[in-house]
Amino acid sequence: MYKFNLVKEMFENAQNPENAAAMSAYMKNKFNFYGIPSPERKELNKDFLKSEKASKNVDWDFLDKCYKDDHREMQYLVYDYLLALKKYLAFEDIDKIKLFIITRSWWDTIDFLCKIIGDIGLRDNRVSELMLKWSVSDNIWLKRTAILHQLAYKRKTDTELLEKVICNCLGSDEFFINKAIGWALREYSKTVPEWVGNFISKYKNELSALSIKEASKYI
Repeated sequence: MYKFNLVKEMFENAQNPENAAAMSAYMKNKFNFYGIPSPERKELNKDFLKSEKASKNVDWDFLDKCYKDDHREMQYLVYDYLLALKKYLAFEDIDKIKLFIITRSWWDTIDFLCKIIGDIGLRDNRVSELMLKWSVSDNIWLKRTAILHQLAYKRKTDTELLEKVICNCLGSDEFFINKAIGWALREYSKTVPEWVGNFISKYKNELSALSIKEASKYI
């Protein structure tokens, strides 16, 4: 509890009501904010995260408390924390991360957390099978995570997995799914544009107009 109160006090002392209103409006007023911009938040967190990293131990109780907090910066802190200690995360931790994905869900936290899942995936091939399962979930945020978890893989991208995951999500009328499909394809087109071009041609009748528009940006 000491760590949680320490961070809360740090954020409360740095809060900016004017920024908070604007940041909340940007997120469709779904969340309360302290009004701390990302660069300032990371600077505030720096010494705390350095100390936590030195412990070589992920404090899940602390992270759970942060994620249950009403202020969005506390959820962002969870990502900053997991990123700092990512090499101490294992496949067995994904169930805990999944709870964050399906709690207080919106694109901002999902797009952070999918990077953590992706990093674990580079070290443990069991993640691939799990992402296939998530891609047929009824939860759109698990689907989005499955689509985007390879976003930073470049030439390490498992294209067979990428194709299967996207195909499992085709036909959706959900904006955040179709946007994610386009984003994943667009990002991979920077590495292998021919593959993405062929994918679009192969599935042009099933991909949404939004997905095709996003995917075609660099090809």
